[in-house]
Amino acid sequence: MRRVAILGLALLALPAWALDYRSVAEATALYDAPSQKAKPLHVIARGTPVEQVVAVEGWVKVRDQKGELAWIEKRLLSDKRMVIVRAQGNNGAQVRAQADDKAALVFEAVQDVVLELVEPAAAGWAKVKHRDGQQGFVKAAQVWGL
Repeated sequence: MRRVAILGLALLALPAWALDYRSVAEATALYDAPSQKAKPLHVIARGTPVEQVVAVEGWVKVRDQKGELAWIEKRLLSDKRMVIVRAQGNNGAQVRAQADDKAALVFEAVQDVVLELVEPAAAGWAKVKHRDGQQGFVKAAQVWGL
């Protein structure tokens, strides 16, 4: 019985492994360390989704869709959820009227197009909106940032 209690306490101490996504509020530089005096790596566009890895004193270490890690000032991140198309090829991501492969095609988005997440993914689909106002459902596997 004591082993079960110890195991239960150990499991409670484990960190939550849920992914925490944000989007970039405005175009800005990403750095190799949490300081404006650090080496700038590159500029990231407004709206780009990033995964928050760790936060330290006003800075957040983020991972982009390519898996690259960098630092950004926390104030430059938004809670607004965006996703980025990762599907490749001629068709890109197919956004459909319903969460069904046979539903009418609303539009197609090519690789690296950023879409607003309207509703979280459910049953392998997410409701998204293009900046021109069109919206529909995309397969979760065709986008990054969920």
